[in-house]
Amino acid sequence: MTEAAIFAGFDAGQTHTRCRLALADGKVVAEGEGSGVSHLSSAGGPERFQTALRSSFAAALNSCASKGPLLAAAVGASGIEAESPSQILGTSLAKEALGLGAVLVTGDERTALAGAFAPGCPGIVLISGTGAIAVGRNHLGSQHRCAGWGWLVDGVGSAMDIGRDGLALTLRMADGRLTETSLKSVLWNALGVRYPHELKALVVDPHFGAAGFARLAPLVSNLAEQGDINAQRVLNIAGEELALMVEGVATALAMPQPEICCFGGAIENLTPLQTSFKKLLQERLPGTKIKKPLGDACHGALQLAAQLIV
Repeated sequence: MTEAAIFAGFDAGQTHTRCRLALADGKVVAEGEGSGVSHLSSAGGPERFQTALRSSFAAALNSCASKGPLLAAAVGASGIEAESPSQILGTSLAKEALGLGAVLVTGDERTALAGAFAPGCPGIVLISGTGAIAVGRNHLGSQHRCAGWGWLVDGVGSAMDIGRDGLALTLRMADGRLTETSLKSVLWNALGVRYPHELKALVVDPHFGAAGFARLAPLVSNLAEQGDINAQRVLNIAGEELALMVEGVATALAMPQPEICCFGGAIENLTPLQTSFKKLLQERLPGTKIKKPLGDACHGALQLAAQLIV
C-alpha cells in the first residue's frame, strides 16, 4: 500500500455523483459513485450536496490502492455560477464535507470544458441532457457561456424542452386547436392521463419537474423519426436553439470555426436532434468541427483540482 498523495474530481449529477481519484502525474487510481445532488437553494440542497460528495469519495477511496493524503479536489455541479452565492456556499460545504482547504466548486459545464480539450486549447462544449448549456474558451483563455439559466425560463435545446413542447402540442390537439396525431396518444399513455385537467394537475406536482418533461423526449424523438410532423417541428426547433447557443459563444469569443465537443443524453442519443443541430450549425458557422472530447467531466475536474496546487 503506497502513501502517494491523491487528487479528487467530482461530477455531481441529479441522479448520482461520480468521484475519480488520481495521482499527481494524472494516473487514475480509483473511481466511485454516490448519491445525487439538487440545487443548493432547494429544500435539503446543502445536505444532499455534502452527502453526495462524502458517499462518492468514500466509494472511490474504498477501491483505491493509494491511501495517501487528499491534496485538492474540484467539483462540477449544475447550477453553480462563477462568483455567485451558490459557488461560495458550495465551496464552503465541500471543504467541510471533505475536510480539505484546496477545493474548487464550479458548474459542470466548466469541468466538461476542462476535460474536453487539452489545457489552454480553445474549443466549445455543448451539453444537452435534462438541461442545456454551451460554454467555450478561446486562445486567450477567455470564457463565455450561453443558455442554461434554469429550466423554468431557459431550457432551450434540452430534453426537458423537447418533452414539454411536445406535451404542449398535445393540449392544442385535445381542445381542437391542432389536428390530432399519434403524438397525443403516445405521450398521454406514457403519463397515464386521459383528460387535459389530469395532465394539468400532473405537471404542476413538485415531483414532476424538469425530469418529468425530459423523460418524454425519447418518445417525441421516436415519433419524429416515424414522420410525425409535429414531433419533427419540436426537434427542429430544439436543434436550432443548440446551434444558436454555440454561435453565441463563438461570436462572443471571436471563434469563427471552433472545435465543438458534445455531451449529454439528448444530443448523444436523439438522432433527429443531432441531425437538426448539425445542419443548422454548418449554416451558421461553416467549417465548424465536432470532435470527440479528450476526457469527460471527471477528467476535467481533476485537471482543475491539480491547478489548485502550485
